[in-house]
Amino acid sequence: MKIFFSILLIILLFPIGAKAVCDCLSNDFDLMDTDNDGLNDSQELYFYYTSRESADSDGDGYDDRTELINGYSPHFTNKARLIDYDQDRDGLNDGYELALKTDLRNSDSDEDGHSDGLEFTNGYDPANKEAVKLEKRIEVNLTAQRLRYFLGPVKINEFTVSSGKAVTPTPSGEFTIEKKSERAWSEMAGLWMPWWMSFNGVYAIHELPEWPDGTKEGTNHLGVPVSHGCIRLGIGPAKLLYDWTPIGTKLIVSR
Repeated sequence: MKIFFSILLIILLFPIGAKAVCDCLSNDFDLMDTDNDGLNDSQELYFYYTSRESADSDGDGYDDRTELINGYSPHFTNKARLIDYDQDRDGLNDGYELALKTDLRNSDSDEDGHSDGLEFTNGYDPANKEAVKLEKRIEVNLTAQRLRYFLGPVKINEFTVSSGKAVTPTPSGEFTIEKKSERAWSEMAGLWMPWWMSFNGVYAIHELPEWPDGTKEGTNHLGVPVSHGCIRLGIGPAKLLYDWTPIGTKLIVSR
C-alpha cells in the first residue's frame, strides 16, 4: 500500500518522472516469469495468451515453452499442433500467427480492414498497416538433400531433392531465379526438364527429367545427389514450387 501511494504521489507531483517510473515497472514486467516456464509474464499475457500462474496452461504435462518450441499449442490438451488450430478463425493458423507476430485472438491484427489470413494469402504482412509485401525465398540444403520455401518468416513446405553429384556439384551461395519455362529441353542430355527455373546461368530447379518417350529419369534417386548440377524435384512438388515462384525470388543454397 505504501508503494502504491508513493507512485501515486510521483505521478501527481512529477508527471515527467512518473512516465519513467511506469516505464521501469513495464520493463520489470517484461522480465518477470512468475510461473518459471521460460516465458516472461508480458509474453504470456499479451502474445501467447497463456497462464502467468501455471507453467502448464493446458494441464497436459508439458510446460508452455516446451510445447511452443516443439510446435505444439499450450492451449489444448490433445497434443494439438499450432498449425492445426486457428483460434480467431481468420484463415491463418496459430503457428503462422506466432511466426508473423500477429494476434492469435484478433482476426485483423493491424486493424487495416483486412483479415490476417486474407493478407497473408495475397502475400502481404498482416502485422503492418502499410501494404508491405512479404519476401519469398527458397532454401536448399545440399547435405540434407532438402528444399524449403518461405513467405516472410513462415515456412510454407519442404521437399526432398536430388542435387549435383560429386564431379558435377550444385554451386552453393545466394542466387535469384532468373528464367522460367514449363518444359525446357536439354541439348546436352537429350532430355526434357519440366517446370524449369534457372539460377546462376546454366543451373536450374526442375522436375525429374524426362526422355523423349515420356520415361522419367531418376525416379528412385530423390534424396541422392546424382544430377549434373541441377536441383531435381519429384512429380507434384516441382509444379507446386514453379507456380508459387516469381522470377527474381531469392534462392539460398548451402551445404
